[in-house]
Amino acid sequence: MTAERLRALRLTCLIEMIYATGLRVSELVALPASAAERSARMLVVRGKGARQDRLPLPAEVGEAIAAYLKRGRPASDRREVFLRARAPFRPIASGTVSSTVRRACRRAGVAEVGAHRLRHTLACEMVSAQVPLVQIAQVLRHHSLQTTAIYARVDVDQLRALAQPWPGGVR
Repeated sequence: MTAERLRALRLTCLIEMIYATGLRVSELVALPASAAERSARMLVVRGKGARQDRLPLPAEVGEAIAAYLKRGRPASDRREVFLRARAPFRPIASGTVSSTVRRACRRAGVAEVGAHRLRHTLACEMVSAQVPLVQIAQVLRHHSLQTTAIYARVDVDQLRALAQPWPGGVR
């Protein structure tokens, strides 16, 4: 398999994991290969404050992890899922995740965004699907609903569709 194909497997896995699970970049880079419990369809994540959470593992994310671990990840005794593409095979840095996502955006011909935008997009899509804010906070692992509300900004076009006309005419 070519080096380009190996990088593509890693990129697919990175993007799928952040976008589908709402992982923070720091959580992603520290994620051990043992965290994915594919049979239970769960992902064990160590988050802020040594907190440990079990998240649902969507099938496509489990498949992306398996493909990367089998065919894309360099052979190493490191426990982290994501390793540098070149020796020495250490865990990737947080900055590598964001720059990798930006590079993928450029190649796809779309506006460049960092990895954190994928987490934000998940929250916005959950708001659009009318998922309660409390459940969004659980997925994003926020302690405060105020923090979740920042991520889950209101869609102005949807709000316009719901707004009642101003009494007495247009203002």
